[in-house]
Amino acid sequence: FSDQGQITMANRGPSYGLTREVQSKIDKKYDPELEERLVEWIVAQCGSGVGRPQPNKTGFQNWLKDGCVLCELINSLYGANKPIKTIKSSGMAFKQMEQISMFLRAAESYGVTKTDIFQTVDLFEGKDLAAVQRTLMALGSVAVTKGDGNYKGDPSWFHKKAQENRRDFSEEQLKEGQSVIGLQMGTNKGASQAGMTGYGRPRQIINNP
Repeated sequence: FSDQGQITMANRGPSYGLTREVQSKIDKKYDPELEERLVEWIVAQCGSGVGRPQPNKTGFQNWLKDGCVLCELINSLYGANKPIKTIKSSGMAFKQMEQISMFLRAAESYGVTKTDIFQTVDLFEGKDLAAVQRTLMALGSVAVTKGDGNYKGDPSWFHKKAQENRRDFSEEQLKEGQSVIGLQMGTNKGASQAGMTGYGRPRQIINNP
């Protein structure tokens, strides 16, 4: 326990390296309207059993902080094949953080891009709740795009982003992508034939972890 006490002390406030000014810039990105939409979706998706948060940023954080609501949310999107078998409410910090991590792993497997995934401390310590909103928006977009019958709520709440991206990728970036990848490989290998033929392989590794 003593270790954990030290960790929480070290991460509190400016000693963590976030000045008040930086923190307030991050806080400004947090969108109260988005919060409303996300709450509506999560309640529609999980049912009224998950309750509702107090209508402000701290309320939103406290609602999601123990990971239970997030795990219920991702399970509901998977249908019968739920990725998180046991969801338990716990007062212990490490258990709560563990459940947030389970949600993040399941969200990435579901199709949320790694760059859209928040860090556990963003939610648990309230470091960047705008990042939490971004992850949930991305999750909603993937759910609407899949159209597999597991999404509940108004489809207009989220854009079908993934399809647009895929289309853009195939048309424009495949033309330009060859040379870009060649240049990137060039820093390691010289833009050799070997570098060019390897174009498909790195993407497969990323897509199928």
